[in-house]
Amino acid sequence: MATTNPLLSSHQASDSGLQVLLHPMVLLTISDYITRHTLRQLEGPVVGALLGQQHGRDISLEHAFECKLVKDEGDSIVLHQSWFEDRLQQFKDVHKAPALDLVGWFTLAPTSGPQSHHLPIHRQILHTYNESAILLTFHPTTIVDRSATGGELPLTIYESNYEGESSGDGDKTMQIEGEESSLQLKFRELPYTVETGEAEMISVDFVARGGGNATAMDVTPKKPQASAKPVLSDGGRVAGTEEGTAKTNGSDETTLLSPEDEELIASLTARANAIKMLHSRIQLLRSYLANLPQSYLTTSEPPDPSSETTAPSQHTEINYPILRSIQALINRLPLLIPANRGAFRHEVLAEKNDVSLVAMLGTLSKSVKDVSEMGRKFGIMDNARQSSRKDNRMIGEDFLGGFGGNGVGRYTMVD
Repeated sequence: MATTNPLLSSHQASDSGLQVLLHPMVLLTISDYITRHTLRQLEGPVVGALLGQQHGRDISLEHAFECKLVKDEGDSIVLHQSWFEDRLQQFKDVHKAPALDLVGWFTLAPTSGPQSHHLPIHRQILHTYNESAILLTFHPTTIVDRSATGGELPLTIYESNYEGESSGDGDKTMQIEGEESSLQLKFRELPYTVETGEAEMISVDFVARGGGNATAMDVTPKKPQASAKPVLSDGGRVAGTEEGTAKTNGSDETTLLSPEDEELIASLTARANAIKMLHSRIQLLRSYLANLPQSYLTTSEPPDPSSETTAPSQHTEINYPILRSIQALINRLPLLIPANRGAFRHEVLAEKNDVSLVAMLGTLSKSVKDVSEMGRKFGIMDNARQSSRKDNRMIGEDFLGGFGGNGVGRYTMVD
């Protein structure tokens, strides 16, 4: 017999009328946080805050961020209050239209529901930030066990209420007048629906397309081996230089990138993938329009029935809603063109010239550096040549001076 969770309310269905609207951006943030937490083997629980809006009985979950945790005096894990307040204020400053506020938090939990170690954080949020905060629990075990069926998301959303101790069916005792009933924090499951916008649809589609090609890489730095002292072979050269060079090149290939480089590469990759996706969709529209009957592309005259019956398989079936959507898209293109085209072209040309100028200055600086290096090497070679000539001259004078003692009066005039 399965044991019941004492933190769950005896009322299985929520009668508060709350409806949660879950955005995919929250799911992407939670998934990214759990992935990084697992691959980096970080310690501590996975806890984050949920930002959104509340209009009446509707609560929207639009953004999320991870939280920093500390231990309190009772050795319970709670939020780092000063850090959390600063980060929450930063998100509020960014998301002002529409204004977002703290509506709940998320963590990992089994399918049976919240656990006792989740209560300190939930009470802290209820008493300090939002008295009606909700809890989103993510169930990673359902993904590992593949027990989620019907396309259900591996998560559950709860609301919390303070309820009195419920008596059993056979308990006929009544509360004594004046006795205070003890209230306990209970959780009840809330229904939710997934709501998305156009921007989120594009991001989710990008993740879905790129996730199939994602690969995990082992970036654990290997311990360098102790290198032996170089052995000099005949001729004074270091033996095994080719092998050492190969090892050095191999180690350079596995050099880890800095966080700034990784962020830059990720940003450029995202932009390149967005451009590729836009290009593929434009090509799809062009191919669709190219396969339509010629009468729909060239003139507004009605099509000839005989031409359609002769080769029906050569043309795409006409879909008027798609054509109207394409026409609406084309009508909106002038909105993307700036009003002052001359100023826009002048600005683009100025930026292009600045980029070209920077590239030319870089090339010129490199050329000057190369010329300076060449002059330095030429000076070294010229000094060596001058010193060599001087040494040779001194050797010659010493050799000729050996015939006349000190080299003075070697030749004597005889009368």
